[in-house]
Amino acid sequence: MASFLKSISSLLGGRREAAADEPAEAEGHEHKGFTIRAAPYKEAGQYQTAGVIEKDVNGTPKSHKFIRADRFASLDDAVQFSLAKGRQLVDEQGERLFD
Repeated sequence: MASFLKSISSLLGGRREAAADEPAEAEGHEHKGFTIRAAPYKEAGQYQTAGVIEKDVNGTPKSHKFIRADRFASLDDAVQFSLAKGRQLVDEQGERLFD
């Protein structure tokens, strides 16, 4: 019965629980003074490209979350692509990400 209620809750927009194969806390990767953390999540049986870009700006911690349409069957592929997308955003926008 409990699993049935969880299923109904998720269908109605309830909080989803992290799958066992999803990273609990993404490792930060440095790029040009920014920290990029991949945060793909499972959506429709695949992993959605997502992540967070962080940096201290004038002593204030800033962050920018991003989600892209790209999906992957493999969590590792989604993590690698999310990191690449984060590097691209930093290269193109730099600190303007936090405006």
